[in-house]
Amino acid sequence: MAPFLNGYPNGARQLPTEPPTADLRFSDIPSALDIQVSGGDDGEAVEISLEDLLDDPTELCTLLENENAEKRVWMIIALAYARQGKVDLAIDILHKGLNSLSRGSNKEKLGPLGLLCWMYLGKSRGAPRVLPEVQTNSEIKTKDHWLQLATSILNDAARINPAFPPLYLARGVLYLLRASLQPPSKPLAPGAQDHSERMESLKQAQKCFEEAARVSSGRNMMAVMGTARAHFSMGKWKEALDGYQEVLSKMPHLQDPDPRIGIGCCLWQLGYRDEAREAWERALELNPDSKYATILLGLYYLNDSSNYSTKDSAFAPIYKKAMTEYTQKAFKLDKDLPLTCATFGGYFLLRRTWPTVETLARKAIELTDVNAIASDGWYLLARKEHSQDSPDYSKVIDFYGRADAARGGGDKGYLPARFGLAQVQVLQQDVDGAKFRLEKIIQNSKSTEAMMLLGALYAEEVFANQANGNKEDKSTDVKKATALLEAVRMAWKDPTKKLQPDLSVLVYLARLYEVDQPDKAMQCLQQVEKLSVEDMLEKKQMPKDSELDESTMTALREELPPQLLNNLGCFQYQSEKYDLARDLFQTALNALVKFGERDETIDTDALVTTISYNLARTYEAANLLDDARTVYEGLLARHEDYTDARTRLAYIELRQNPTEDGPKAIAALSETDGSDLEVRALLGWYLSRSKKRATNVAEDQEQRHYKHTLQLHEKHDRYSLTGMGNAYSTYAREMRRTTDKEKEKRSAEYLKAVGYFDKALQLDPKNAYAAQGIAIALVEDKKDLSSALQIFSKVKDTVRDSSVYVNLGHALCELKQYNRSIESYEAALHKDRASDPQVLACLGRVYLLKGKQEKDIAAMKASLDYSRRALAIAPSQIHFKFNIAFVQIQLAQLMYTLSENQRTLADVQSASEGLDDAIESFTEIAQAKNPPYPKHDIEQRANMGRNTMRRQLERAIQSQREHEEKNAARLMESRAKKEAEIKQREEERIKAEELAAEEKRKIAEERYKMLETSRKLAEQRAEEERRKEEAEYTEDSETGERVKRKKKPRAGGKRKKKGEDSETDMEDGERPRRKKAPKSMTESSAVTSADDAPKPKKKRKLARKGGREDKFKSSEMVVDSDEDDDVQVAKENGVDSAADTPMEDRHPTSGGSDGEDDGGEEEEEEETITRPRKKATRRIEESEDEDEDEEPAHTTTAERAAAADAGEKPHKNVFADTDISMVDESIGAGGGNDNAMSVAAEAYGEGKTNVGTERG
Repeated sequence: MAPFLNGYPNGARQLPTEPPTADLRFSDIPSALDIQVSGGDDGEAVEISLEDLLDDPTELCTLLENENAEKRVWMIIALAYARQGKVDLAIDILHKGLNSLSRGSNKEKLGPLGLLCWMYLGKSRGAPRVLPEVQTNSEIKTKDHWLQLATSILNDAARINPAFPPLYLARGVLYLLRASLQPPSKPLAPGAQDHSERMESLKQAQKCFEEAARVSSGRNMMAVMGTARAHFSMGKWKEALDGYQEVLSKMPHLQDPDPRIGIGCCLWQLGYRDEAREAWERALELNPDSKYATILLGLYYLNDSSNYSTKDSAFAPIYKKAMTEYTQKAFKLDKDLPLTCATFGGYFLLRRTWPTVETLARKAIELTDVNAIASDGWYLLARKEHSQDSPDYSKVIDFYGRADAARGGGDKGYLPARFGLAQVQVLQQDVDGAKFRLEKIIQNSKSTEAMMLLGALYAEEVFANQANGNKEDKSTDVKKATALLEAVRMAWKDPTKKLQPDLSVLVYLARLYEVDQPDKAMQCLQQVEKLSVEDMLEKKQMPKDSELDESTMTALREELPPQLLNNLGCFQYQSEKYDLARDLFQTALNALVKFGERDETIDTDALVTTISYNLARTYEAANLLDDARTVYEGLLARHEDYTDARTRLAYIELRQNPTEDGPKAIAALSETDGSDLEVRALLGWYLSRSKKRATNVAEDQEQRHYKHTLQLHEKHDRYSLTGMGNAYSTYAREMRRTTDKEKEKRSAEYLKAVGYFDKALQLDPKNAYAAQGIAIALVEDKKDLSSALQIFSKVKDTVRDSSVYVNLGHALCELKQYNRSIESYEAALHKDRASDPQVLACLGRVYLLKGKQEKDIAAMKASLDYSRRALAIAPSQIHFKFNIAFVQIQLAQLMYTLSENQRTLADVQSASEGLDDAIESFTEIAQAKNPPYPKHDIEQRANMGRNTMRRQLERAIQSQREHEEKNAARLMESRAKKEAEIKQREEERIKAEELAAEEKRKIAEERYKMLETSRKLAEQRAEEERRKEEAEYTEDSETGERVKRKKKPRAGGKRKKKGEDSETDMEDGERPRRKKAPKSMTESSAVTSADDAPKPKKKRKLARKGGREDKFKSSEMVVDSDEDDDVQVAKENGVDSAADTPMEDRHPTSGGSDGEDDGGEEEEEEETITRPRKKATRRIEESEDEDEDEEPAHTTTAERAAAADAGEKPHKNVFADTDISMVDESIGAGGGNDNAMSVAAEAYGEGKTNVGTERG
């Protein structure tokens, strides 16, 4: 933290120079006190030691009274006794002092009265809140007693001087302590003001502290801290934090009381837990014996450990640190500190050390002045009594109630105590009261424990209702239980909560889901299995995330409870995953052996019987009948009276030997267990499959069997009721309905069937077979297809039986939804009727209807295929043969009605062959003993096919042949044209590719030539540069280094051209006026190359033709240009190089006249260029157009001269970089122009120009 104005950091660590941290309390008490004695010599005094005090201060008080000691003496001695903990003696001394001071002014009593009030307040802090249940001392006074005495003393002092400043602070503390004894305020409505007695006391305390701070001009830090404490008690955490921080900033070394404790508590309430820990650690660092900082740190780590499961590896170190390093240390520092007692009591509660828990809880209740700590004490007592083997529930309820009330009760109360009350109500069978209390808890806190218990209560009610067979609708309770338990399950996935999954929640959910949502039930049990396996891996110290092979997984499963494996196997069986179910049942049997060894009280024989029976049923479903028979026989060997096993054996015998041993086994079973309803159900099923068709329902054996069951055994047998409905429905279906009377009689039979189905549904609303029977009756009697379809659709989602799909296919076929009907029939085939001729015949029928409606040959052929498959399975059924012939007739009829484009010659010929087969089949069927239809009708259909239809098909064959021949010719011609077009396009494509390849080759050659030209030009330029460098540089004879060649002045004098000032003319001190070199926009950014590095500059004195010499300044010397040689070559050729050379290629000081001497003297003076008067500065902008006209920078002087002779610009190298002109080209005039000026020096110099000052 940053340092404050007073020079102290805000309580931060690592202070550079910290003063001693000794306790300042009683620090102003001297070690001895001198009392003046009257009547003796002057200055005679009695020295009283304030460190070795008398146990009986009577003589001392007598001395003080005799000597009329001043109030200061009485107060110092009382404080000395209080420093040693002898507060009662200090109070007696103050009382005697007040009596002694009564003879003086009342104002003299204010100090002792104030001190006496503080003594009473201190006694109140150490007094019990309530009297102990077992009193060993009748003189024990409660907190309230001492507070009343303190109030009396304050009132006495206020009568003397109500504005006495120390009284404000004492009165504020009094109100704080009084508020701690008052019950918390009740829950308030939103927006309502709290006017409870406790809140009013806190407001009065705040007012007193603020008044104390005001009279001290804000210097009384105890008043500021008291205000913060009042704010904290009122729940104003932010204001309290500001107060404590103000105290710490002004008194950073204050330790008793320590504002860091208050800062940490405020931060904790505001949610800054780690910052709170840092504040407490700082307090403990300054005062290692701070009991408050120690226990608060213990609570921090205890709270941190609650974020982990007890099985988590991170839990133990944190919990151990909380209890051993902090809580135990705090208890050693002060065994009577209420907060420590309440915290340590929780530890002993887990260890079931009941006497210690009782002692610590009572201390916490009796000694605290904080309601929350008292609540913790009552909660400890409640938990202790609740954990007893025979608890006294009246005490438990009382203790939980007090713990809740100490924190305000209602919605503001103590949640664990309210949850404990709900648990007690459950134990006392007050389930409704417990549910009401738990719902109130969940509304305010979303406690996972409360949701778990409430969900379990609702689930138990549902299970009890199912077990008792009550008809009460519990769907609402099912939804509530499921929602609550699923909410708990979702809370496990929240990483911030770090909750440990509870297996009981998953088991409850599995039982709730098993009827309506078996898939979810299986998922819950699989999660139970996964968690159990992970727990075993953790115990064996194996990684949880590792992939386990099959053998390891099986070994781990064998250590799981066999009941769990059995239930998982049952769900896999319902999902028709028979292999998985079989493995689970076998593993459960192996686990049962180990389970019995671990717990001998478990009835392993019952579990073995159940699991073995389930395993046999799995073998049976997987068509492993021999294995199933073996298991059933093993069960009967152990339990001869196991009727279910005998029933399944009889059924297996019936399936394997339906004609001989099967009926005998059924008969034997009926004789031994004929009264068993399951056996009678199997017998009824057998009769429905093997009975002969009766002309009267009363003579039907199946109907008589069900009627006998209902009359003599169980009138509410749901299977028999459903079977009776099916019997009446079947009889009604076969009745004649030609006349109205017959139709009425038929409807009456359907009505009886519906009555039986309705009765079965009343007993079992989820009886899908009864619902299906009603739907069949609706279709066949009332033709109510839409209602029946709805029932079938619902039944399909419930019953996994092929008959549902068959009936659904019937209804859809009647509604002419042929595609959906086909799907339903095929689903029935895939279920368990792959070889059922009736389903195959139904598929043939629906395909026939679809083919006739859509005139689809493929559908007709599918119909014929299914009809043939049905006949193959049941060749003795003559009506299947009739179906084939009928489909063949319909196919032939369809063929000659289709156009030539809709059929092929092969189809027509095949239909013709099928027609012949149909004629032959009809003839045979007509001669049969029991034809499915009248003989005359069948013969008429055969004659029609023999005469009319055969001729029609012959004509269709002829016309189809001619049509296809014509089509074949046209197809051949069209194919030839198409092939020719394809060939032509291919040739054109090849030619285009060749042209493209040739074009690419030419482009590549041109590119190569351009590259060669560029390379040659680059080599030529490099060679020219090399020659130029050789001409300009030479080797120094002394050093051997390459240096620039120096030019020697000519022997002769310099020629003077006409109109040009001579060198002697300039020696008069006058300089010629020069034009200012034009500035380019890039002037400031010009950089020099390596060759243009700073070196001695060659200067040239410039002159202007015809100018007035007396108006200009000029240098006396002109330095030769670096390119004088090139200029001389150009002059010898009769060309002024300054005329055509771009400005950037000229030397900055190159002259503009032909007769100028090239051998001027060299000087080291700075170049000076005069600026012409009133000449506007030119701004040069770079332009792409101008760039194109400029001469490349690499062009040599000779090339430029040759280009000038030819009257054209030099050729531009397209592969070279183009330099942009930095000056205005209009300045580059001919050498004979009087106004020609030199290029600015900064183009090739150091980038600086000294411009001559113009004379006035």
